[in-house]
Amino acid sequence: MYRYDEFDRDFVNARVAEFSDQARRRLRGEISEDQFRPLRLMNGVYLQLHAYMLRIAVPYGTLSSRQMRMLAYIARTYDKGYGHFTTRQNLQFNWPALSDIPAVLADLATVEMHAIQTSGNCIRNVTADHFAGAAADEVADPRPYAEILRQWSSVHPEFSYLPRKFKIAVTGAEHDRAAIQVHDIGLHLKKNAAGELGFAVYVGGGQGRTPMIAKKIRDFLPERDLLAYTTAILRVYNLHGRRDNKYKARIKILVHETGTEELTAWVEKEFAELRDTELALPAEDVKKIEAYFAPPALADRPEGWGALAAAQRADEAFSAWVRRNVTPHRHPDYACVTISLKGIGEVPGDATDAQMDAVADIAEELAFDEIRVSHEQNLVLPHVARADLKAVYDRLVAIRLETANAGLVTDIIACPGLDYCALANARSISVAQDISIRLGDQKRQEEIGELKIKISGCINACGHHHVGHIGILGVEKKGDELYQVTLGGSGDEVTSIGDIVGRGFTAAEIGGAIETVVDTYLGLRAAKDETFLQAYRRVGLAPFKEALYGSEAKAA
Repeated sequence: MYRYDEFDRDFVNARVAEFSDQARRRLRGEISEDQFRPLRLMNGVYLQLHAYMLRIAVPYGTLSSRQMRMLAYIARTYDKGYGHFTTRQNLQFNWPALSDIPAVLADLATVEMHAIQTSGNCIRNVTADHFAGAAADEVADPRPYAEILRQWSSVHPEFSYLPRKFKIAVTGAEHDRAAIQVHDIGLHLKKNAAGELGFAVYVGGGQGRTPMIAKKIRDFLPERDLLAYTTAILRVYNLHGRRDNKYKARIKILVHETGTEELTAWVEKEFAELRDTELALPAEDVKKIEAYFAPPALADRPEGWGALAAAQRADEAFSAWVRRNVTPHRHPDYACVTISLKGIGEVPGDATDAQMDAVADIAEELAFDEIRVSHEQNLVLPHVARADLKAVYDRLVAIRLETANAGLVTDIIACPGLDYCALANARSISVAQDISIRLGDQKRQEEIGELKIKISGCINACGHHHVGHIGILGVEKKGDELYQVTLGGSGDEVTSIGDIVGRGFTAAEIGGAIETVVDTYLGLRAAKDETFLQAYRRVGLAPFKEALYGSEAKAA
């Protein structure tokens, strides 16, 4: 993985010193909260309902064991003993004291981590496929390009004060695990007919109060032009994006109001002036970055196949875990392991300090010292020998992280909601816990099959509800928390925005409503292997609406 150079180290240390002074001035009352707000946001510090929150950057979701142990130490020393992994592959601490945050940032700097550009109207953490560099279906590892974008965008003088926040995602496989079409810029790494690497470029995706699917504006952008073309897009957005209305300030609104053709023409005009400048990527620089992401030396381990089969026959719980949480690796003797942070009835995305320490140990000893954070709020060990899967599983059992539900109905994405967030209208965590308990039986989950539920506590859509197969949005109406259901969303290569079913449900009703949706699907699917999304796209909204609202739906 990437290691800091001298510039990175000096820059992060200088920022820690600068913020330490700013925090001291705030604590002494020398500056007001309004004056402090833009300073803290530049360093990932939010003011939530009950306390400050610190959001830590995990570039493209890649961590070493050493870094994970530091996160565990911070959770134990400065917070309440846990951290929350987010849909941007970052980590949030919800309870640090402001007086401690400078020390937290200093500790993070010792393991090449920081919280810069995790908030504010800038280019946020660049995200990537959590199986990058390991997946069997990958064309090329997207992380070197995410790192190039990270270096280019860090405190970029031209793009540090954009009309609104800006998000970029990169994937290197035909099956999109990075949700690139709901990002401001989505990059799909691919090869042309000549075998050259480049990118399909998507612009103007996003969720929030106006969900939109990105438009493809380039089918193949040569590798060398990545920074020039990205700069061109950002310049067009910076110049033409709305600054008078924050709800219309995202690039998706600019694409919608301008039209894809005209916006593409603006971008191409800027690009023509930039493509042969210093922004052109030299091949030798790309190779230098790629070297940081070279896969580990994977020795052949053919004995793993027989050992794995025997272990599965002997232990049904382990067999279920292999079926759900183990994904093919490009080397046949290895696998990618998803560590679910969605234990039945537990808080989605949370991990304790002890669990983080234990995962770091497992990664160091059995997974080449590498951990990923997925945008689905789970952890991933990208390189595990099949011969070691049972040992990994047994150690996960010891820390209660062995839940076999990756991609199933209880693998729920949920934002912190009204339990923490000052912007939220309703609770997300308790809804996720209730649904998880209702549908948590392992046999029932496997009978249901692949089904992604995503929950947001407000219209900002941090829980990605718009692209959930079943989406749940918390709203407030006359002082009550209500939950609106959407169906048929998807964040993969065939992206879709979910359809609103009808009126909202109360907190007491929403769990039962989701059970009704699931039972309706089971009753109408054409075959046992027809997924919820396939069935919904075949039959549409009507049978689900009738099941939820009965005569009320017919009258409408």
